[in-house]
Amino acid sequence: MNTNKNTARAAGLVYLVVVITGMFSLAYVPQKLIDWNNSSVTFNNIADGSSLFRLSIYSNIICYVAFTFLPLALHRILRSVNESYARAMVVLALLSVPLSFNNLQHKYAALTLTGKEPFFQNISIEDLQIKLMLSLHQYNDGLLLTTVFWGLWLFPFGMLVYKSGVIPKFLGILLMLGCVGYLINFTGNTLFENYSRIGIGKYMGMLPAVAEIGICFWLLIFGLKTKRNGEQNNAI
Repeated sequence: MNTNKNTARAAGLVYLVVVITGMFSLAYVPQKLIDWNNSSVTFNNIADGSSLFRLSIYSNIICYVAFTFLPLALHRILRSVNESYARAMVVLALLSVPLSFNNLQHKYAALTLTGKEPFFQNISIEDLQIKLMLSLHQYNDGLLLTTVFWGLWLFPFGMLVYKSGVIPKFLGILLMLGCVGYLINFTGNTLFENYSRIGIGKYMGMLPAVAEIGICFWLLIFGLKTKRNGEQNNAI
């Protein structure tokens, strides 16, 4: 019984690592260094703040490694609710990992372009700035593709939470809504050129953020609550 509760809290700790490193590398650093409307400012920011940019890459790697273990820990505590949903959760989550790692090559390219390498000496600064913005846009496009699986895994995860009886149902609902939010943003950004100007994307992006931060802290602080039907405590 205590083993399941401890496993749930361990999963919450891993989730916290994912949340913190993800927010740092995907939100904080881009906000500090990238101006999507000014390639010159962005180039200078990354060149002058290369340590912060390198730290964001390292943070990405920690995030994706932690995310590799997260669904495996969640499978252990939720598999008895529904084995099929639990397997789907793991598969969909793990499919995002190689995509995420492969996408980091664009960040490394951006680092190279701003690094004053000898073979760039005959290339104009304007061309380097254009290539930099291209790499950053390719990185963002790769993230957009990865959000398909970042969204899809939340649906079976949410179903498992909802049906578990040991985690509040509203968290399961939020996780499923998080899936919807990711997929709406993916669809909108892919099909509509001006989707980002509509403003709905910001609100859709809040759904998975609230859901995942909520389940993270619930698992970390409370673990699994006592199941009322039967004498088993903290078991699913």
